[in-house]
Amino acid sequence: MIDQGDKKIINEYEHVRYTRDIYPPEQSFDRAREYYQWLDERRTVREISDRPVSKGVIEQLVLAGSTAPSGAHKQPWTFCCVQDAGIKAKIREAAEKEEYESYNSRMSDRWLKDLAPIGTDWNKPFLENAPWLIIVFKRVHEQDEDGSKSNNYYVNESVGIACGMLISAIHKAGLVTLTHTPSPMNFLTKILDRPANERPFLLLPIGYPEDVVYVPSLDRKPLEDIAAFY
Repeated sequence: MIDQGDKKIINEYEHVRYTRDIYPPEQSFDRAREYYQWLDERRTVREISDRPVSKGVIEQLVLAGSTAPSGAHKQPWTFCCVQDAGIKAKIREAAEKEEYESYNSRMSDRWLKDLAPIGTDWNKPFLENAPWLIIVFKRVHEQDEDGSKSNNYYVNESVGIACGMLISAIHKAGLVTLTHTPSPMNFLTKILDRPANERPFLLLPIGYPEDVVYVPSLDRKPLEDIAAFY
């Protein structure tokens, strides 16, 4: 129960007091550096094992992603978690059809050249091998029971932040993923029978890495190339 001194009414709505640990400057630096170093170990992995991952783990990952801030706290996302082999097969078939067209006719020569170091092509076996797919849908608005619409705000920004937090949680759980965005992605709406107010935003295959995995030897940009201090 919240004590009377730990809550406050603002605009007729209850607010509760927020507290958390405050660290001295040196400890804050160490914790920030440790978190960066841990995240820097994360890599996009396409060789995903079919080793099972429990539904309970996926549920916790989704809850972690859903802690993201969102415009007016509308939480404009739906995380569709797919384990069914038949549905995964349909998704792979449809995704590879779009990817084949992209690699063979839609992408510019420069785009294909930029992708060459990554080593990707239109084949996407991870869509069936991974024990789980999480397809994140953005809710462009809410559909009320009477058929009227209510607005969501900063939808792309909110859903993008949620996806980033989800990816961080996947890394924390000792699992791997990759960000897959076949274009167009409307087939996901049809296969998963999602409502008209939702649009596919990102597909994340999730699982354990294969016993032997190779990733591109790439460097991340240094601080001076990604930040400006004033």
